[in-house]
Amino acid sequence: MADPETLPSPSASTDSSSPPPDAWAAEYRRLLPQWESMRDSSKIAIPISISRVNQFDAARLDVEMSAMLKEQLVKVFSLVKPGLLFQYEPELDAFLEFLIWRFSIWVDKPTPGNALMNLRYRDERAAPITGKEGLEGPGLSVSQKVLYCISTVGGQYIWSRLQSFSAFRRWGDSEQRPLARRAWGLVQHAEGLYRASSFFNLLLFLYGARYKTIVERILKARLVYENPNMNRAVSFEYMNRQLVWNEFSEMLLLLLPLLNSSSVKKFLLPFSKDKSASSSGDEADCPICRSSPSIPFVALPCQHRYCYYCLQTRCAATSSYRCARCNEIVVAIQRQGSS
Repeated sequence: MADPETLPSPSASTDSSSPPPDAWAAEYRRLLPQWESMRDSSKIAIPISISRVNQFDAARLDVEMSAMLKEQLVKVFSLVKPGLLFQYEPELDAFLEFLIWRFSIWVDKPTPGNALMNLRYRDERAAPITGKEGLEGPGLSVSQKVLYCISTVGGQYIWSRLQSFSAFRRWGDSEQRPLARRAWGLVQHAEGLYRASSFFNLLLFLYGARYKTIVERILKARLVYENPNMNRAVSFEYMNRQLVWNEFSEMLLLLLPLLNSSSVKKFLLPFSKDKSASSSGDEADCPICRSSPSIPFVALPCQHRYCYYCLQTRCAATSSYRCARCNEIVVAIQRQGSS
C-alpha cells in the first residue's frame, strides 16, 4: 500500500511568500512625493500667456467709455452758457476718470474695458515667483491704487492745465521774459522725454507683454486674466464691416485730392443749364424777378440778361454772386448793348 504524499505545512508556505517587515515603509517613502504633489497641485502656477491684443483693446474700450460718459454729461448742460463746458473741459475729464477709478480699481474690480477683456490688475511684487506666467497673486494694494489715481487722473489734469495755461500766456513767444521761455522749454523737453519713454516702454511691452504703460511698470501693476477658461470672442461680421469701411475711406482720401473741382462743375453744368432753362422759360426775362427787364443789364462774363436793380442788389449783397442761369461767378455787370 502506497504511502500518502507528505503535504507542506501552512506555516512553511506563509514564511516563504510574506514580504519583508519594512516593505510598507519603503513603499510609503516611494509614493510620498507623488501624494505631496497631488495635494499641492492647486498652488502650481498655470502657464498662460497674456494676450497683448486684449490689453490694447481694454485700454481702447476704457477710452470709449469715458467719451460716452462725457457725451451724456455734455447733453445735460446743453442749455447752459455756450463755451462754459469748454472752459472747464480738463476738470470734466478728470471727474469722469475719477469716477471710473473709484468704482472699479478702488473696490478691487476691473475697469469696464478690462472686464470685457477678462483682465484684472495684479500686484506683481506679491505674486508667487515660479518661473511661469500664472494667474495667481493678489490685487493691487491701497498704496498702488492711490498712486495709480494720482498719476493717471491727477497727472493728466495737471498736464492739460499746464499746456492750456502756457499756450494762453504765450510762453513760447520770443518777446516773453527769459523765465517764461525757459519754462516753455522745460515743458517741451518733459513732453519729449515722456513720449520717448512711452515708445521705449511700448517696445518692451511688445517683447514681454508685461506692462502696457509707464505707470503700470513703475507701480508693478500687471494685467492678468481673471478667469483662465474664458476665450476671446471675435465677431467676424463686425470685423468685415470695419475692413470694408476702412478700405472705402482710404480710397476716398486717395481720390478726392486728385479730383478737379472745375472739371466736376463743367460736367454738371449742362444739367444745371437745362434745369434753369426749363424753370425760367424765356431767357429774355430776368431770372430773378421773371419779368422783362426795364433797364437791361448783362452779367459778365456769362452775358445773361438781368434787371439792373435785381442784379445790382444781388452783387452788392455778396461779393461772389453766381449767375442764376449758369451758376458762374459774376465779376462785373454791364448795360446791354454798350461796348
